[in-house]
Amino acid sequence: MSEYAGPESVKTEEPLCPCGSDKSHSDCCGPFIQRIVKPSTAEALMRSRYSAYVMNTIDYLEETTHPKSRNRDTRRELENTLSEIGWIGLRVTGVVGGGPSDKSGKVSLVADYIVGGSPKSHRERSRFKRYRGEWKYLDDQGSQEEMDGSD
Repeated sequence: MSEYAGPESVKTEEPLCPCGSDKSHSDCCGPFIQRIVKPSTAEALMRSRYSAYVMNTIDYLEETTHPKSRNRDTRRELENTLSEIGWIGLRVTGVVGGGPSDKSGKVSLVADYIVGGSPKSHRERSRFKRYRGEWKYLDDQGSQEEMDGSD
């Protein structure tokens, strides 16, 4: 007969961060999304923005978009995207610049998602630029390509 040791013996593991880092959310993107600390690199900002998409954190996505890239429809566009897409994976395929002492950077990525029940992949080369000392998402440099999941 086994003895129950009580709730303190039950270990619950925190879920991994959605960004694919293999770290817990609280040790990865969580502090950025909760505005406890600021990302020190463009890649860290990009990963935290991906996690914010997964977690439907529109305020963070809006705040981390460079003012030059925001418009009056930004929030509505984010809401529409979040309501239609289920994000399921992120792969960083390249990083240029975007370090702690850089003023700009580029991060290439592939984001897998489901829309209308079909798996898809989105390729992008995101540009980031500092604004008042903080990393901000500027735009997609045009490598965007949608692929269905049957490839």
